[in-house]
Amino acid sequence: ISSLFSIGKTVEGRDIWCLRINSNAKGETPSSKPGALYIGNHHAREHLSNEVPLLFAAWLFDHKNDADIRQYISGLDIYIIPMLNPDGAEFDIKTGSYKYQRKNMSYNADKSRGVDLNRNYDSWWCESGASTYPGSDTYCGPRAFSEPESQAVKKFIEARRNLKTHISYHSYASTILYPWGGQEADIANAKDRTAFINIATAMGKLTGYHPEKSSDMYVATGDSCDWAYAAAGIFAFTFELEGNSFYPGAAIINRTVTSNIKAAVYLLSVTDNPYKVI
Repeated sequence: ISSLFSIGKTVEGRDIWCLRINSNAKGETPSSKPGALYIGNHHAREHLSNEVPLLFAAWLFDHKNDADIRQYISGLDIYIIPMLNPDGAEFDIKTGSYKYQRKNMSYNADKSRGVDLNRNYDSWWCESGASTYPGSDTYCGPRAFSEPESQAVKKFIEARRNLKTHISYHSYASTILYPWGGQEADIANAKDRTAFINIATAMGKLTGYHPEKSSDMYVATGDSCDWAYAAAGIFAFTFELEGNSFYPGAAIINRTVTSNIKAAVYLLSVTDNPYKVI
């Protein structure tokens, strides 16, 4: 019921691995089944955002014979990319002393390192909430999709028009965010807006997280979920996981994963038709 493939290479040449869970379709070939996509670790220091999708995948395997999970595996195309930024994540932990690394490991013109991958998508690129200064933690890059990691996501999504829902995991704020993040205006399409709000509210009840429009927290342009919705019509949500720091300790993992699995499974339940929540 699963297959593993790389969606691309990082700046330092690491594979960006994707796990596909599907009753019959294997490998990279797209299918027509409604698709759900889960991505972790846009930001290197947000290690909890890697644990949640990875352990969600393990949970799906452990529960593959449950009636509802069996139905999702049969009827949907489930993609899990636990670590989009392995270069930055490895740099952050490799010495045993955390580096608070957020960005990837690109070499910038001023000899600084890294682009903020979640400011590098072509959605109001490098406007409010992003920086043109290469040394900034929110550096948007020299152009939209300048980075191999964000390019890989772009190509992956554009090749799979069956994708209907998406969660991008981050930390930490205990919130569930929906578009727009790059502007303060609401989503213009009333039907889409209502579906976003209702899905976010339901997932908020399962996690204890606060659902809100992303820009109500702060405006951030070049965001992956804004781009996924604008470019592909995907109901895309940013999860800011719980905790009180980027390094909350291993004790938080089980609690966080348990509640977030409930939300991830709920998203599967609406992936066939997100509008059914209206």
